[in-house]
Amino acid sequence: MSDKWVVLVTGGTGLVGSAIKQVVTAELLARPNETWVFVGSKQADLSDLNQTKALFAEHKPTHVIHLAAMVGGLFYNMSHNLDFFRKNMQINDNVLSVSHEMGVKKVLSCLSTCIFPDDTSYPIDESMVHNGPPHSSNFGYSYAKRMLDVMNRGYFEQHGKMFTSFVPCNVFGPHDNFSEEHSHVIPGLIRKLHKAKNEGSPTFTVLGTGKPLRQFIYSLDLARLILIILREYNSVDPIILSVDEESEISIADTAKSIASAFDYRGEIVFDTSKADGQYKKTASNGKLRKMAPDFKFTNFDVAMKETVDWFVQNQSIARL
Repeated sequence: MSDKWVVLVTGGTGLVGSAIKQVVTAELLARPNETWVFVGSKQADLSDLNQTKALFAEHKPTHVIHLAAMVGGLFYNMSHNLDFFRKNMQINDNVLSVSHEMGVKKVLSCLSTCIFPDDTSYPIDESMVHNGPPHSSNFGYSYAKRMLDVMNRGYFEQHGKMFTSFVPCNVFGPHDNFSEEHSHVIPGLIRKLHKAKNEGSPTFTVLGTGKPLRQFIYSLDLARLILIILREYNSVDPIILSVDEESEISIADTAKSIASAFDYRGEIVFDTSKADGQYKKTASNGKLRKMAPDFKFTNFDVAMKETVDWFVQNQSIARL
């Protein structure tokens, strides 16, 4: 293997890509032999094969961290499942096929815990990805992400390629998508509570019962783990990158943490007429803990305060 690495990060301007950029620059975690290139949709539409080829020809990556995807929150997913499936299949096929054609040594693709079966036992682990259909609310996105694992195995078996993947739990942090239509639960709640506080509202409404449980990982923690996986993990099988099982938290307690970060003193109410989505998807990080037994995750409330502060201070560049 060449000593010189050119690491191309697709989706490099989004939540996780921005976090990786921060840890390899501000935290000085890049190695001397590594050149890092972060690209977003403005540089290339990866659902277009010719644009994908041009991007790879320009940067000549030896390694790819593939984060680019069409993403959205629960309610947008529910009404656009076909769009999510087709667009993400196009993106993923183009990135992997061009990586193969251009001799990329390793591709590390980002999956999602939503790919796991809806009807399953907990905690979920890497062996359970294809054991049954995913939750019906976002089957398009979920199946497209599952197919990355299928393609990785195909490239490995047929061409010997080290194309692999990681499965993060729910990610949050600076540079998230806070828009009303496309945000996930934490950035969506941050945007809404920011508005409620600015308007002096005595109540803050959270959609659903607040009972579902989630594991949330701070984007900077995820970025640090991705660097470990890029450099040290050499199996085609996916690896879950998640906080520990005991760190699972309800949506209600998540809303309370956000309210505390804003110093919001009003009442939090729950609109139980709205769908909750999947109740839980507890993931085991046992494989990760064998690789990084001493890794320390950022305290949830601390990470939330840093995320809220970033959002308040960066209204001009935040995705709203």
